[in-house]
Amino acid sequence: MHMIILGIETSCDETAAAVVVDGREELASSLATSEELHQSTGGVVPEVAARKQLEFFVPVLEDVCIKAAPKLGLSNYTEVLNKVDAIAVTVGPGLIGSLLVGVNGAKALAFAHNKPLVPVNHLVGHIYGNFLRPLQHSDSNSSDHIAPATYLDNFSNEENIFPALVLIVSGGHTDLVLMKGHGSLEYLGGTVDDAAGEAFDKVARMLGLSSYLGGPLISKAAAECRHNSLLGQLPRPKIADEDYDFSFSGLKTATKNLINSYSSKDSPLPLNEICCEFEIAVVDVLIAKTKKAAQANNIKSILLGGGVSANKQLRTRLLGLGQELGVFVSVPPIRLCTDNAIYIASAAYYNYRPVSADKLDLIKANPGLGIVDQ
Repeated sequence: MHMIILGIETSCDETAAAVVVDGREELASSLATSEELHQSTGGVVPEVAARKQLEFFVPVLEDVCIKAAPKLGLSNYTEVLNKVDAIAVTVGPGLIGSLLVGVNGAKALAFAHNKPLVPVNHLVGHIYGNFLRPLQHSDSNSSDHIAPATYLDNFSNEENIFPALVLIVSGGHTDLVLMKGHGSLEYLGGTVDDAAGEAFDKVARMLGLSSYLGGPLISKAAAECRHNSLLGQLPRPKIADEDYDFSFSGLKTATKNLINSYSSKDSPLPLNEICCEFEIAVVDVLIAKTKKAAQANNIKSILLGGGVSANKQLRTRLLGLGQELGVFVSVPPIRLCTDNAIYIASAAYYNYRPVSADKLDLIKANPGLGIVDQ
């Protein structure tokens, strides 16, 4: 018997839903975002995000069910909701108002259709962006941004995957976790201040590139740098430390000081070179810490996740690290790097902890949830 799960994601500013079979096969997905509003305000305004999610919630659900219906031999929204075996919803971490939209909406659906509801940790969800298609084996001759790898399906034998080292890199989190199996996570280290994605966004703002989600613009400018004369001028915080923790606040400050130093110089600000040096500094630290953790824990694979996992340099260098260490490396498809409900449904399948429709009060939104928290 196949298990069909409807996933719901509203942890930040996206409103997303997806129908996934057996944690692997995406039947349909739908996503609405208020990104344009947040561009105008220079970041996510929690109340605005939650209000837009209330507006988008039902249309997104209707859209995903209509898309999934013909693939299930059904004809309408209600039939799909009756057909699914369970509903999954992100319960944290995230913005409390946004989380409540998804959690309360999912509870209403579960109660109305008498379906079990599965709470999902959003950070764990990022891991399962790798499980929705064959794992990707590193290839030194490939550096394509969309899929810098050849494909190899090892999921039929998960002994080839676990134990895995998981690197989650996003706007709010930078975590290294040892994954011994589904539902068995050991925290190794994380950021002690700014996350990598947050540092990218703040440096982009310093450079006037963007007031919101500036990481891709830094990467674009860095790619246009033909010669990095600034190589080594920015610090690589904690890169030689024995622990697996990260710190990007000092790097952010050093970048600000480097930018400000050009105000008293006759030469123009070398935008592309600053972006290049900053990006290299961040990735140097991520790769060094990942290598150290991989060598110490006898792993079989490395799994990447989070919004910053779309970064081309990080993807390429992580694949290279896999070759160096002789371990399997997976990077998620670009479309599954950012927030979506597809990997939420997948995570629910592999970490199935259903709550029956008569006990839905047990499920609570938790904005401060950590990656190893249930």
